[in-house]
Amino acid sequence: MAKQYDKQFKLDTIKYRQTHPELSVAAVCRNLNISEPTYYKWSAEYKNDGDINHRGSGNFSNDLEKENARLRKELQAKEDALRILKKAISIQNEEPK
Repeated sequence: MAKQYDKQFKLDTIKYRQTHPELSVAAVCRNLNISEPTYYKWSAEYKNDGDINHRGSGNFSNDLEKENARLRKELQAKEDALRILKKAISIQNEEPK
């Protein structure tokens, strides 16, 4: 599983590189224990938006998105339960050979 970083760490990483121009990107990444592609991704997001997108547990831009995520999770759980029940019924209805 990939390591997750919070938004503040990402912003601090970009600022660290800006305040230490004498360091290469590789050196910054080694110092902060992140990969260069990760740094470049965060850097590109920051250049495009002036901010870094961060998706994490409970980070929704509004209440509607939060409610939609909760409902999707609930629906998935019910679909999983239904699939298990259907499988159990089909196993029970099979005649022994």
